[in-house]
Amino acid sequence: MRRLQSTLFLIALALGALGVVCPHETEAADEKAPIKIGAYASLTGSEATWGQSYERGTRLAIDELNAAGGVLGRPLKLLIEDNRSRPGESATSVRKLISRDKVVAVLGEVSSGRSLEAATVCQQMRVPMISNGSNPKVTEVGDYIFRVAYIDPFQGTVMAQFAREHLKIDRVALLTDNANAYAVGLGKFFKERFLADGGVVAIEKHYNSNERDFKAQLTAIKASGVEGLFVPGYYTEVGLIVQQARQLGFDAPIFGGDGWASPQLLAQAGESLRDTYYCDNFSMETDSPLVQRFIVKYRERFHEDPDSIAPLAYDAVAMLADAIGRAGSTGAAKIRTALAETQAFVGVSGNLSLDAQRNPQKRAFVVGFKEGRYRLEKTVKP
Repeated sequence: MRRLQSTLFLIALALGALGVVCPHETEAADEKAPIKIGAYASLTGSEATWGQSYERGTRLAIDELNAAGGVLGRPLKLLIEDNRSRPGESATSVRKLISRDKVVAVLGEVSSGRSLEAATVCQQMRVPMISNGSNPKVTEVGDYIFRVAYIDPFQGTVMAQFAREHLKIDRVALLTDNANAYAVGLGKFFKERFLADGGVVAIEKHYNSNERDFKAQLTAIKASGVEGLFVPGYYTEVGLIVQQARQLGFDAPIFGGDGWASPQLLAQAGESLRDTYYCDNFSMETDSPLVQRFIVKYRERFHEDPDSIAPLAYDAVAMLADAIGRAGSTGAAKIRTALAETQAFVGVSGNLSLDAQRNPQKRAFVVGFKEGRYRLEKTVKP
């Protein structure tokens, strides 16, 4: 299988061998029409920083591809819907994108719960979807559902091993968002591996999304005498949890998964983040020329550093464009088949190959808070 080239520009050029036609060449009107790509994201609401970053990464990739000639001689056109960070909105958004806008594929979402909503619709309507959600259940919905992010069993294992081997923790506490499919799943996989490696989960406490006061749970956790706290939740609550834990005098390491990844975490918790760690899909400290080129382009356009969401969105576009080019068609079934055959994909969030369940085998990064920001601690291969 053709290996994806190491930049989006080269992707577009390589697609010439698969049917790219220069814009000045004569074609039938329908063959020159834009290829419609749908996306849904939390552009507003509680997790808006994720959705806005997702949109920036998606648009950057599409604009670069279009500047290099598009795919199959046609430009890509992004149609994006705002699910407002609300349950139920994603399914509605995706139905509209497919039925009304006639998109050939769907990109999204960061949240596993909202990805599950949309995945059901895409599978029923036989339209390929590429998700950023990490809960294994997302791709279990069916054979039209794919992802670019690693899955929770992998990052749960990574963080359990990091806690045991790097942080030397024997007894740990779990504080889990019971209303969040991502948090429940990641907590489960972390606990299974931590126990298998000889650790003890001394206490488990829970909270619900959008809570603001965690002092009761944290007081009980501190009293248990644990050596660390695993919080597999979203940044929207994690910042407050860390801040309140430190205020209560809990000075042990606190750690979690990629749901922590947002500039809002630092804005909310500040120096309270000392001795905290999380697993992520991307590191700006990677010395790959492709990664460094992406960072430069992102800074030039958006005047800020990328978080880990934008690179995943960027890679989802590149992986879809590569599949359309190899398929030589915008037919949903042919795109689905080409996506399923993706191997040795070279992306800014890491190289990946899709397994039989359409999940990527790719590396993870563990980052720790140092000198006022999160720095790379460890890179873990699958």
